[in-house]
Amino acid sequence: MHQPPRLTPDAALFLDFDGTLVALAETPEAIEVPPALIGLLGDLHDLLGGALAVVSGRQIDVIDRFLAPLRLPAAGEHGVQRRDARGNMQEQRPPDLEAVLDVANKLAGAHPGLLVERKHAAVALHYRMAPDLEAVCREAMWAIIAHQPQLEMLHGKFVFEVKPAGINKGVAIDAFMHEPPFAGRVPVFAGDDTTDESGFAVVQPHGGIAIKVGGGPSLATHRLESTRAVFEWLVDARNLFAATPQQPAATNADRNT
Repeated sequence: MHQPPRLTPDAALFLDFDGTLVALAETPEAIEVPPALIGLLGDLHDLLGGALAVVSGRQIDVIDRFLAPLRLPAAGEHGVQRRDARGNMQEQRPPDLEAVLDVANKLAGAHPGLLVERKHAAVALHYRMAPDLEAVCREAMWAIIAHQPQLEMLHGKFVFEVKPAGINKGVAIDAFMHEPPFAGRVPVFAGDDTTDESGFAVVQPHGGIAIKVGGGPSLATHRLESTRAVFEWLVDARNLFAATPQQPAATNADRNT
């Protein structure tokens, strides 16, 4: 893998949240958002003509709370929720997850190191504080959905998440790329987890840039080593854009004429 090139004004920028913009913590609520990050994202959103979106496993209202006062275009719960650049919200109808939630809660009740996160249309079982329970968590969550094709399980960093099948970050990014102000631009997606691979698989075939944050194998052809490296890469782009007289961004369609 290579260092990513400098971001250009014709980019459509998609950013994962946990592990990409902010460092991971023991629990989802324990993360710390650097104040400078919020101003940086706001600046880049404006300099890119609004073509910046957060694409996360978090719910959109949680992202908004951490990034307040920003309300950026966003995809939440791996694409179950999506807010476009106009602020319009699209949200998949949640499946019946009561049986999944019951299994996760019983497991967490028996093992204090486990944490259950109930989302709009998903149930996440976190085992970061009990990593030796990975196999137990996997077996329990898989068993409850094995005969429910409408559900699928994602394995992220110290978490198993059951969510609606067929929805992922790649689908969400593709939807953004068919709408203004993202349409016609060069897609750029940075993410740190296995759940981001579907996004990498979408942007690269369209001439975009996929950036793996941190270690591990990936479809991405570019890498940044840490959330700090992501921040510095974004600062470099912001400073470059701010120092350069802005011309209308050339789109893919423009380049083909």
